[in-house]
Order: sequence, then C-alpha cells, then structure tokens
Amino acid sequence: MTDSRRARLYEELSLESRRYLAAYVLFNQAVADHLGLHPTDVQCLSLLTIEPGPLTVRQIADLTGLTTGSATRLVDRLERGGYVTRAPDRQDRRRVLVTPVPERLARVTALWDDLGGTWQTLLDDHTEDELRVVTRHMRRAYELSHAQLEQLRSRPAPD
Repeated sequence: MTDSRRARLYEELSLESRRYLAAYVLFNQAVADHLGLHPTDVQCLSLLTIEPGPLTVRQIADLTGLTTGSATRLVDRLERGGYVTRAPDRQDRRRVLVTPVPERLARVTALWDDLGGTWQTLLDDHTEDELRVVTRHMRRAYELSHAQLEQLRSRPAPD
C-alpha cells in the first residue's frame, strides 16, 4: 500500500472515529435522559456490571477517570436512586464497598438489551478474524485512553 493511500485511510478512519465517538456520547446522553440519570452515572453502572464484585469509591474513581470527590458524589446519586448500596468491607472496616442493586439495575439493563439487538446486527456480517481485529482495536484503544487520561491529568490546566 502506498503512503498516500495509507494516509487517506488514516484520515478516513480519523473522521469516522470522531463521528462514532460523538454518536456514542449523544446516545449515552439520550439513554441517561430517558432514565433520568446523569450520563456519567449510566457509564458507571455499565462499568459496575462488568466488574466481578463490589468496588470502593477509589476504584470507581479509577474506572471512570473521576476524582474521588466526584466519584463520591456519583455514588451518592446512584445510592439515592436505589441503583447501588454502600456497606462496610468485612475485610477492612475502614473501606466502604459499593454494590449494584440487581432489581434496580434491571431497569437499565432492559433498555440496553432492547437496543443491543440492533447493535449486534452491525457485527453479524463480519468474519471471526474481523471480529478479533475489532476486539483487539477496542481493547488497545481502551488501554491507550487510560494512559492518555493519566498523562492529561498530570498536566497543568491551560490558562
């Protein structure tokens, strides 16, 4: 492949990535609006459903990229809404664990499941090798995003 063809592909990929990310953010906002939640709350609930057990507020802050203060306010909102509970950690009484409430989370999961079938059809015509490439790309993009988030947080804010 020539350098100019590759450069055009990179440019096209960049444009489509920006469209995809903007569409996802707007979709997440629409889901949050529909449920009466904040968009960050929806993402936190999504992350809580893929973790193997309860998390501390610090772990939620790390997962979401929020400060611990912002993560505490997020957990406060979710607790008021009945989506999570807080309980002392039996192993370390100084820590508090945040656990999703399955019955309340079912409300969010039902919406994701309802909309998810349509998203699945986007992948149906891909080969297994193509699905592995997409999965590898998403995993690497996630890892890069977290690394860049850490780097960005270490910089002073612009004037």
